[in-house]
Amino acid sequence: MINDLAQNIHKTAKDKGFYNSERNMGEMLALIHSEVSEALEADRKNGYATGNVRDVLGLDLELFKEHFEAELKNTFEDELADIVIRVMDLAAYKSIDLEGHIQAKIRYNTTREHKHGKKY
Repeated sequence: MINDLAQNIHKTAKDKGFYNSERNMGEMLALIHSEVSEALEADRKNGYATGNVRDVLGLDLELFKEHFEAELKNTFEDELADIVIRVMDLAAYKSIDLEGHIQAKIRYNTTREHKHGKKY
């Protein structure tokens, strides 16, 4: 499921022109970081969604866009979605089995000590 979603995200990015030239790994990672910074700023400004995302998803495209821009755009939740979208795009670009790596990491983390032996 995750890999299929990543492939769909990557196709959209290609269709929107983000792969018309060679991609730079540093740039792609910096863009992920910029989305994290945007999430931080949204939280600092208490910028959380005012609408229910599930209610908006079912609307026709024009009405969806209107509600998205009024209730969801640039919110903390929106920026978290951007982070995941950029990570999934990068994984698909690099042909990484992201779903498998997530499952492996989750399983590995169950074997680690409390707080991984760190203070926080």
